[in-house]
Amino acid sequence: MHRKYFSFLSLLALCALSGPVLGATAEKAKDERVVKDGMMVSLDYTLKSPDGKLIETSKGREPLKYIHGQKMMIPGLEKELTGMKVGAEKHVTVKPEDGYGKINPNAVQEVPKEKIPPNALKVGAVLAAKSPEGMVVPMTVREIKEKTVVMDLNHPMAGKTLVFDVKIVDVQPPPPPPSQPATPAAPAKPNPPATPAKPADPAQKK
Repeated sequence: MHRKYFSFLSLLALCALSGPVLGATAEKAKDERVVKDGMMVSLDYTLKSPDGKLIETSKGREPLKYIHGQKMMIPGLEKELTGMKVGAEKHVTVKPEDGYGKINPNAVQEVPKEKIPPNALKVGAVLAAKSPEGMVVPMTVREIKEKTVVMDLNHPMAGKTLVFDVKIVDVQPPPPPPSQPATPAAPAKPNPPATPAKPADPAQKK
């Protein structure tokens, strides 16, 4: 009787202890799903100009995915996303210096017309070029002259204040880097054939 009573009390105590422990574990897992450096973030966003004009949105498409802290996002927006949890929403205004930078007058250059593809010879056309560092740089056609084309290497969003409405859809650890294929072991060298024993010299005849 006393043994059953003791066992029942032990079970109640175990349940009472396991509740907070399990709850703490779940809470810890929840806390880990916070936007911070090294995490892969999925977010929905709508980008507008300060006057409310729609520039771009992810609605109707897959969420935007990036790794936080890897400079894959403009600094002003990335800073505001830090610390947000899954499901959180935010309205963010990013100034030019925290976005795509201010307009650089020296980034406007003239190039020979024959260097531009014929289908891009129209004002407003955007082309992609590679910088010496290997980065893709957008170029916008600003003016077409008789023999040259005026190209603007400033980002199309340079000098503009950007207004974002964002929602964190998911936060996960980044995928592991692809494993390198194992280098096959070098084939073993065959042993050289054994040198035949030298026959003994025949006994000299006396």
